[in-house]
Amino acid sequence: MSVRQLIFRNLRHNLKNYYLYIFALIFSVALYFAFVTLQFDPAMDEAKGSIKGAAAIRTASVVLIAIVAVFLLYANTIFIKRRSKEIGLLQLIGMRKKRIFRILSAENMVLYFSATIIGTFLGFSGSKVITMILFKVTKVETSATLNFSWQAFIQTVIVFTIIYLFIMIMNYLFIKKHSILSLFKVQGSSEYHVKKISILEMMIGVIGIILIMSGYYLSSKLFGGTFTSMDELFFAMIAILAAVIIGTYLFYKGSVSFIMNLIRRKKAGYLTISDVLSLSSLMFKMKSNALLLTVITTVSALAIGLLSLSYISYYSAEKSAENYVIADFSITNEKDANKFKEALDANDIPYSDTITDVIQADVNLVQILDTIEEVNFDPKQFPLPIVSDEQVKSVNIVSEEAIFTGYTSTLEGFLTFKDRGDIELLAKENVIPLHYVGMKDESVIPLYFTNGGLPAIIVDESVFEALRNNLDEAIQKESSTNVGIDISNPADLEEANELFNELYEEFTATSPHTSQLDLSDEQKRSMGLMMFIVGFLGLTFLITSGCILYFKQMDQSEEEKPNYTILRKLGFTRYDLLQGIKRKQLFNFGIPLLIGLLHSYFAVQSGWFFFGTELWTPMIIVMVLYTILYSVFGLLSVSYYKKVIKDAL
Repeated sequence: MSVRQLIFRNLRHNLKNYYLYIFALIFSVALYFAFVTLQFDPAMDEAKGSIKGAAAIRTASVVLIAIVAVFLLYANTIFIKRRSKEIGLLQLIGMRKKRIFRILSAENMVLYFSATIIGTFLGFSGSKVITMILFKVTKVETSATLNFSWQAFIQTVIVFTIIYLFIMIMNYLFIKKHSILSLFKVQGSSEYHVKKISILEMMIGVIGIILIMSGYYLSSKLFGGTFTSMDELFFAMIAILAAVIIGTYLFYKGSVSFIMNLIRRKKAGYLTISDVLSLSSLMFKMKSNALLLTVITTVSALAIGLLSLSYISYYSAEKSAENYVIADFSITNEKDANKFKEALDANDIPYSDTITDVIQADVNLVQILDTIEEVNFDPKQFPLPIVSDEQVKSVNIVSEEAIFTGYTSTLEGFLTFKDRGDIELLAKENVIPLHYVGMKDESVIPLYFTNGGLPAIIVDESVFEALRNNLDEAIQKESSTNVGIDISNPADLEEANELFNELYEEFTATSPHTSQLDLSDEQKRSMGLMMFIVGFLGLTFLITSGCILYFKQMDQSEEEKPNYTILRKLGFTRYDLLQGIKRKQLFNFGIPLLIGLLHSYFAVQSGWFFFGTELWTPMIIVMVLYTILYSVFGLLSVSYYKKVIKDAL
């Protein structure tokens, strides 16, 4: 057989066994090329101005290539070990190491650069779709076109050529390092086997579980008022991160073996064939992959958590805008409001308006603050907005009472109020004592009047008039009136918003004149970009990590093949063996997934209210989609085991 025939024979063999690796490589190249193409796409000019997308996408492409590079180098390590006996045989027949290295380099070059060319073509074909998705989620009004960027192509070729050179260096060092005898032992020594669970390993397992639980507990208290200073928050976050990551490593290092050993002891030695193939295998295999599984679990949790938070913000954009702006349009002086009303009348757009007077007053909050010693302001003289109950239809209180309303969940984690207590309104020349009777969720005035989300106080009309006649002018806003305008027909909202933007500049939530639709779209643009980037990076990591776990199972299946041969000769059917394999894969893929989901849940649960108003729906959607995609690799692994079991006899 000539060297050329040997190369092509090996290529055919690799295509059959490593099709998932080739798919992941093609997908990675396609996604990277599409991301880089976005940077040079003329259609992105408008997007760059509205969402500052160029820098974010460039950063994402760097992170993407880091993920892909680690995956390719790790996968190559697995493959070169699997071919160690083949390399040893080539040396036995007299082939020199340099010649073997050239053969491997030629095989990898054909395989690698073929996948790169195919991936580039697919990336070019899908670049328009990716651009359309980006424009859709970020609410950018422009058309996406199909453009081939030579700059993106050259950059893609350079990056993947560098990765290829690193792979070749790894292969060269591997071949040079090992003797003929050691090459026949590499694969057999790749996994660490443990024959007995020691007391130390049991202690490690218990400590791992305790650390994870401690991290979860601290995360649940993170923004609940327990940690009030920035230093306390910082050290709490570091403690949570360290506890969860170290605990995860110890969990794989000892907890899994410890738990499986308890289950095995409970069965008193009466193990079914499914138990032997699942429990026993996990006890001795997962420990040797503890570091790899910790990295996969941690990054999976990070990807799920970031995607959940960005989707929470995107999903809650409209509700958040309603809380911040109150009406479709909020205008803080009647002259400008009348101008906008005239424009609406001229275009036959029906509307309704609500006028709310707002005044500012210093308030003594000492009696109703939970953590009075920790606040960094004077609680005896704190300015808050005041409105009358006559201007709030859903509230009617007596003159001695006060209700707080519109307190943002972002500030609740740092400044907490009691359910009841006494407060004092500090007028210019006198003090008005009131009894605080609770917090109302709904906002009644826009964010402009609330100093960034602080609560407004609803008081009786008589108290409001007494306070207005004795104002401290030094703390009043430039405007004391809010005109809220609601469009009667939702179909007219877009046209009304265009009129609003023609009359006024585009403002933020705290600006005097604000459009609810503009604020919602602005939040969707910024968080849509984050969701787009995190989503594709998360998908890339999911595919690469899933492939790595799949390749590890391929290795294990080949190593365990003699065991299946023995079991088949003893009379166990394919169905018997397959049931154990299914349980094994459920644990192999399910445990990292479950731990990753738990990590992400507690991370999101601790601070989701900073990002939006809805937790469960967006978080569950993200987790379900991630679980479904992740499960595909478990099913592929079971399918590969079917073939191994079939060939075992």
